[in-house]
Amino acid sequence: MKKHNIILQPSGRRGQADEHTSVRSAARELGVEIESICAENATCGKCMVLVEEGRFEKYNIDSKRENLSPVSNEEAAYFARRPKLLKDKNWEVGQVRLSCQAKICGDVLINVPEESRGNKQIVRKSASNRAIEVKPSGAEYLVSMTPPTLERPIADWERLAKGLETSMALVRGTEEKLPRWYEFEIDYVCLRTLAKTLREAKWNVTVTVREDKEVIAVQAGYHEESYGAAVDIGSTTVALYLCNLRTGEVLASESEMNPQIVYGEDVMSRIQYAIDQPDGLEKLHKAIISTLNKLLKQAAKSANMSLRASAKQSVHNEGIASGKEQERPRNDISLEDIHEMVLVGNSTMHHVLLNLHPKDLGLAPFVPTIHKSVDIKARELGLHINPSGNIHILPTIASFVGADTSAMIVAEEPHKQDENWLLIDIGTNAELVLGNRKRLVCTSTPTGPALEGAHVEYGMRAAPGAMERVHIDEVTLEPKYKVIGVDGWNTDHAEFIGHVKGICGSAIIDAVAELFRAGIVDSRGKFKKELSTTRVRQGESGWEYVIAWKEETSIGRDIPITQQDVRQIQLAKAALFTAARTLLKRSNLESPDKIILAGGFGSFIDKEKAMLIGLIPDCELINVYAVGNAAGDGARIALLNIEKRNEIDTVTRKVERFELPTDPEFQNQFMLATSFPHMSEPFPHIAHLIPNRKADPMAKKFMK
Repeated sequence: MKKHNIILQPSGRRGQADEHTSVRSAARELGVEIESICAENATCGKCMVLVEEGRFEKYNIDSKRENLSPVSNEEAAYFARRPKLLKDKNWEVGQVRLSCQAKICGDVLINVPEESRGNKQIVRKSASNRAIEVKPSGAEYLVSMTPPTLERPIADWERLAKGLETSMALVRGTEEKLPRWYEFEIDYVCLRTLAKTLREAKWNVTVTVREDKEVIAVQAGYHEESYGAAVDIGSTTVALYLCNLRTGEVLASESEMNPQIVYGEDVMSRIQYAIDQPDGLEKLHKAIISTLNKLLKQAAKSANMSLRASAKQSVHNEGIASGKEQERPRNDISLEDIHEMVLVGNSTMHHVLLNLHPKDLGLAPFVPTIHKSVDIKARELGLHINPSGNIHILPTIASFVGADTSAMIVAEEPHKQDENWLLIDIGTNAELVLGNRKRLVCTSTPTGPALEGAHVEYGMRAAPGAMERVHIDEVTLEPKYKVIGVDGWNTDHAEFIGHVKGICGSAIIDAVAELFRAGIVDSRGKFKKELSTTRVRQGESGWEYVIAWKEETSIGRDIPITQQDVRQIQLAKAALFTAARTLLKRSNLESPDKIILAGGFGSFIDKEKAMLIGLIPDCELINVYAVGNAAGDGARIALLNIEKRNEIDTVTRKVERFELPTDPEFQNQFMLATSFPHMSEPFPHIAHLIPNRKADPMAKKFMK
């Protein structure tokens, strides 16, 4: 039977499906569950998917609607009953399909929306518990004015400005230098509603002033709180933190897969998509803006639910104490109450967010449109917060060292240390910063999506059913593993069987490290074929090691690590290690004093196993730290403390940028780094794990 290619995003799974197989069935075969509660009768609509159209060079396919069977009568009837759904989502029938009805007739790239996914991605980018000095860019002042009269017909804005100067002096003291009232400015959108607001409020209003100069909100009555959002826009995931700008408290954290992943898993493929498609940049830009608005809405809803529950409990406790319980009124947080956002992301995400074409980032000499930080009105980006609100985007540093790295520096402060710290944000594109208060150098390198589960035969994102830890007994060569969503190891209890469906990034690192440590693969990553175990075998695409037999899985197939999987990890880890080694050499250092692993992925890998395969340089393991989402924390710090924005603008201009393609030794160093842990470097701190290690004779070939 004829077969066709199918790529499923954002999971990254791909494979071939028989012609006339339904999209939902094909997805299930590839380990991607799509919701359905109507036994595939086209009545529940839970299995909706989107067909992405165009030429996708990365996969060498042309995806189009015609490569699925025509819309069935059942589908047409379902969507005809729901015109609002199509209008709200800006979808049209044919672009959106019910996956239980759509049959595969050609190559397709399918986007499975969040609401249709049977297993939600676990986005590991929660806010850390950091002490942050709160110095927001804006402040609220209560202003009371006398109404205008025929004797004093002063214009509304001038009357407010004079009253504001008085209120600021009362709050802050006259000894502080205050702007004269005629130096204040008011945002145009705010000005348009000023007259109405002042009269409805009977001339008693709360005024929000940004940077002691610009009025961005005028609200009737007294309002003590204002809110802001910090956002880390990663290539794979987007994390948003809604904060109280007065107290610094994180009120809600929301995250979701970056929707741009359907157009390319890494930054280069998205740049290429923007170049190749006439509306490519528009699609990428609208996708991220839409997701940001969705996360903002979710965050406000989550914060309000939490605040209501807290207020109810407080009232209940007071009622018990007094013998009388009363309902206490409170105002919900609206999107209009969000007055500021700080956004960070790598250089490509930065450009796409600002609707700047990223094509020059993908072509030598890889020049971005702007390095310095950017301030822009929310309405100009189409973000659904207060339209007069400010969007601050941290500065980029180099071609592929973006605002997320600036945020990482804000959070970890290597520029204030005497020791030499190596900061690594590991993702599909890795950014590295090395140095101390005297000097900082940086670079970046594409590691590819293999470290996050893509390009690995049974790789998947971190979701329920994904292996997250692997251990192999060096005597029996038998494995055990942990799976997201299930307690313990698979060997702990019989109920474990049937839960595993793939392997995510942290377990891929574990598995390759364990294969090497247990002697199943050699230092060059090749399988040893003479071992007496049924788990090492010749598979369809070469030699492989079976971690889970099909009886243990939910997909009815064995889950192995293949020779090609090992090779993908070798390429990714060699790129990262070579980047780190290049910075160390440039700084005349043999090793860093401390290694800081940042990012959602970096925080969940086993540091010993990462060093065992040579993903990171040798260092005392006690000095290797995972710090979570440092980029998100840095964005939050910059949101809450305006002084940190000025500081990072200064620091980033002093960071020395090093482009790896310009290093004449890069290729040789890369080849040396493809071995486990390295062809020539000793790695003394993990030497006990590989006691019989021998020098690789090929090393001399590349050591010139």
